[in-house]
Amino acid sequence: MTEQPVVSIDVTTPRHRADVFLEADSDPREGGPRLGDERTTLTEFLRCQRLTLQLKCDGLDAGQLARRAVEPSTMSLLGLVRHMAEVERRWFRYRFARLDVPRRYQTEADPDGDFNGAVADPAVVAEAWAAWQDEVAFAEQFTADHDLDFEGLAAPGEPISLRELLVHMVEEYARHNGHADLLRERIDGRVGQ
Repeated sequence: MTEQPVVSIDVTTPRHRADVFLEADSDPREGGPRLGDERTTLTEFLRCQRLTLQLKCDGLDAGQLARRAVEPSTMSLLGLVRHMAEVERRWFRYRFARLDVPRRYQTEADPDGDFNGAVADPAVVAEAWAAWQDEVAFAEQFTADHDLDFEGLAAPGEPISLRELLVHMVEEYARHNGHADLLRERIDGRVGQ
């Protein structure tokens, strides 16, 4: 039996992976309060998830933001921004504030309009970011102005607390930020935390 050579692997250096997305000292996400109260913890984790989506898109042009994952998927970073603007609007404005507002991108004829309309046009990109920022600002103000026990509707006749909505939004962003990680890596090799 032939002896196999000993192979030394440097576990401190990533293999076959790009460098981390951001240097630790330039990362604006704080990771959440360690001993914060319930409201502070929920809002900070949601803020960090929202910021993660923004960071995943940072520095990309319209063509890169609109680049689809793989056929037949219509998922793109721009589509995710538009989708999250739609999600924020539907939950905070429609289901919680009970405002009679139309959807931003989705229609009965095109229920995937948030992704289907994510085309490589600087005007579409600018509108998507403005919409997302507008919906996030509304959601943040609504959250600040209401008790965590405030009830909205998950569906007709099904109440849901603002507390549960905030947890749901952290989950929604976290899931889509996983998609954003893969989309960004496909565009320029950047991987992230």
